Amino acid sequence: MTTVADTGSTSVHTTVADDFHAWSRVISESFVPLKAYTDRPATFHGQLRSRVLGQISVVEVIAARHTVARTPELIAKTDRKYFKLSIQLAGTGLLSQDNREATLGPGDLAIYDTNRPYTLSFDGDFRTLVLMFPHSLIDLPVEAVGWLTAVRMPGDVGLGGLISPFMVRLADNLEALSGSNGLRLAHNAVDLVTTLFNGELDLKIDAGRSPHELMLARIHDYIEAQLGDPDLTPTTIASAHFISTRHLHDLFQEIGTTVSASIRQRRLERCRRDLHDPVLADRPVTAIAARWGFTDAAHFSRVFRAAYGQSPSGYRNAA
Repeated sequence: MTTVADTGSTSVHTTVADDFHAWSRVISESFVPLKAYTDRPATFHGQLRSRVLGQISVVEVIAARHTVARTPELIAKTDRKYFKLSIQLAGTGLLSQDNREATLGPGDLAIYDTNRPYTLSFDGDFRTLVLMFPHSLIDLPVEAVGWLTAVRMPGDVGLGGLISPFMVRLADNLEALSGSNGLRLAHNAVDLVTTLFNGELDLKIDAGRSPHELMLARIHDYIEAQLGDPDLTPTTIASAHFISTRHLHDLFQEIGTTVSASIRQRRLERCRRDLHDPVLADRPVTAIAARWGFTDAAHFSRVFRAAYGQSPSGYRNAA
């Protein structure tokens, strides 16, 4: 196995493996712990090219026929929860998770959750791009994204036809993902993916999702649109959707959270992203907090520290 190390902020880390056991170690270290299998170990070859931008990993995988599995035993050994988005660039992949299967051809996209078992199989030589990011970076409830795991999202129609080419260009230009611009592009990619998921969820609702799920989707979109309004409350949300506050609380209880906690978490994540953005380095912490609905600086500092283990200023300085 030959490894070309990352020698600076503008370089891409490249690992080449001709030994399948070495490859198994490499993919577990680059993503999350995985079990790997192949029926052709003697002729195996593989290459990873990767960039890590903040909390987002962008990894191009070029390899021969094999299968990877995320097992319950491996999941139990870590508390880190990520989503992985695969964009098939060449060859064919088969993704299985949550009792669904998606066959992916060039240009197709699919999402999977590292906190639940999955398998991903390739029946020949292939090339794929993987975008891996924590659950917290996506502005959708984890439960909602769970409706889309192992669902093929075609890259030649609808929103997929707009987003897939952007992701392909990322794979072809990993060297350009450096510094503040690279970080912003990575976050832009996650935002585009979120838009794609919203579109897919809307399609599922139109195809027969319950009115209950439709209401949750509308409420989610409303909260996102009003996130910077300090007067956003359960009462205003319920009123905008012509439901009682009690019914609103019941809807959020069913997905394991509360209205206020959901709003706070989304606001905090937006603040954390802005604090990490070099382009906004001169913007006062209080201005960033106010942009996302936190009008009390002391309260913002307390809830930020409780969520992330350090003050907003400390987080910014450590970034």
